[in-house]
Amino acid sequence: MPLPPHIVNHVVPQGGITLWWLGQSGLILKSPSGKIAAIDPYLTNSCKAIGDRYGFDLDRLTPPPIAPEQLVGIDLYALSHSHDDHLDPETLAGYRAAGGSGPFLAPHETADKLRAAGVPDEQIIVTWPNQTCQIGDFRIRTTLALPYDADDLTHVGYIVRVDSGPTIYVTGDTAFHESLYHAAAPDRPDILFTVINGAFRNLGPAEAARLAKMLDVKIAIPCHYDLFADNSLPPRLFHTNLKTEGLGDRYRRLDCGVAWTHVKR
Repeated sequence: MPLPPHIVNHVVPQGGITLWWLGQSGLILKSPSGKIAAIDPYLTNSCKAIGDRYGFDLDRLTPPPIAPEQLVGIDLYALSHSHDDHLDPETLAGYRAAGGSGPFLAPHETADKLRAAGVPDEQIIVTWPNQTCQIGDFRIRTTLALPYDADDLTHVGYIVRVDSGPTIYVTGDTAFHESLYHAAAPDRPDILFTVINGAFRNLGPAEAARLAKMLDVKIAIPCHYDLFADNSLPPRLFHTNLKTEGLGDRYRRLDCGVAWTHVKR
């Protein structure tokens, strides 16, 4: 089962980028030349069992917008870290069983988990902050992220630039530190796609709004708030905090699975 027609047939205007939010922190991005990248796709309900084991409700609240096998045909499968709602073993297995072969862009501990799952070395691009990867008219620079636990210390974020188009900063799971600003500022991101779930020591709504203000982004999009009862909050709290920073008009909430396009002016 290849990529859905609404993604394959979607035409991205010159100077633009199109995003499909997959829920949680998952994204599909498409460039004007037709290159397609996925970041952190979580397309199953595999985390429910983990939550049950540790006493959290991680049962998926909304269905995935596409199936794992429908990722076949993407030009890059990028992962920010190895937690199961980012590197989902069931999404990975479904994608590979349908013939998907990456390439996979991943930091070190995530790359180790990919190898343990049977992904060949030649399909893995190991990355770390300040490394760049060029896929057609996508330029992807890895940036730092601050993990909340010691189970994976190689979390990263990604800054995706489209040739002659906008730049999007995908924070990945991270706590707040001014180093986030210093690492991302040289790329002058137009769009911030940010976690806002402070319950698990990620950026909360106020911290995410502060980062948006520091970077002076044109658009601020929340994520990682929608999928699990024990790790969710109303995205309007992010909007509220953007308003307090004088950025209320820069808030965008994406609908899961629905194309959203931004053209650089």
